[in-house]
Amino acid sequence: MLRGVFALLFAAALAVAGGVYNDYRHFINTPLSPLDKTTTLQIALGTPLPGILHELETHGIHPGPPLYWRVLTRRMHVQGKLHAGEYSLEPGMTPRGLLNMMAKNKVIQHQFTIVDGWTFEQLRDALTENDELRHTLAGEDDEDIMRALGSPDTPPEGWFLPETYNFVRGMSDMDILRRSHEAMQRELKRVWASRDENLPLDTPYQALILASIVEKETARADERARIAGVFVHRLELGMKLQTDPTVIYGMGSHYDGNLRRKDLETDTPFNTYTRTGLPPTPIALPGVPALVAVAHPARTDALYFVARGDGTHEFSKTLRAHDRAVDKYQLHHK
Repeated sequence: MLRGVFALLFAAALAVAGGVYNDYRHFINTPLSPLDKTTTLQIALGTPLPGILHELETHGIHPGPPLYWRVLTRRMHVQGKLHAGEYSLEPGMTPRGLLNMMAKNKVIQHQFTIVDGWTFEQLRDALTENDELRHTLAGEDDEDIMRALGSPDTPPEGWFLPETYNFVRGMSDMDILRRSHEAMQRELKRVWASRDENLPLDTPYQALILASIVEKETARADERARIAGVFVHRLELGMKLQTDPTVIYGMGSHYDGNLRRKDLETDTPFNTYTRTGLPPTPIALPGVPALVAVAHPARTDALYFVARGDGTHEFSKTLRAHDRAVDKYQLHHK
């Protein structure tokens, strides 16, 4: 009699265990519900598994039995290995898929693009406007920032490489500045090491300054080296660079969109119509193509160029030819 009771109990236990196992198998292979659209899940640093399940619930997702989650983390060997961060939950994602994503730290990647030709002021403004970055620069002046980046007593203009940087939520504006600053240092060192011989440039910083001018003068890939060649030719001859972007930069907030003759005649450290040689600092953030153009300028006997109004430039060897080009492409259309 007793043996029969034990047999019945054992059979019942097996049935229950089998039912639980089948329910568990159904759980791990069934998509999270309801999840009918992409949902962002933010997990704070140090959040334990129960906290993760609570976050799912706050997003209206029914996570299922906590016991099943604990068993699954052990079977997947991911207990204690789930990373904090911002995750994208897609329709059809299963509990196994979620744990695998968190264990591999596949967090959402955001992007921040530094545009070729931006000034450092524009870069700071763009960082401030980015909602995904953690903001730490309020109240910090340029000198404080450069000191924190390990470049004290260095003007910031020009020292941040334009490109697109991936980041995850929680990273700061200073993280972007640090990465772009280090990237510019590497690129400038690389480009300077491969430069043409006998350039009228004594230091990498002078190359950075000239590259920033080339960057502001043209966005055309087929003209950068030629424009760099004109400026190199002028430097070799001791001529003034006479480039409008440096004057505009030196005017700062006084520039209203129109450059007048009096502006060209008003002396500032950046007025290349009144001063010979390069300005004291870059005037923008040059991209790698502008750096390369300065390191490998086109050899040219042209000393002048003027915008045609279609994004290209007319190059001239003599002042007389240049004056004719100015009359044709600028004065004639005013």
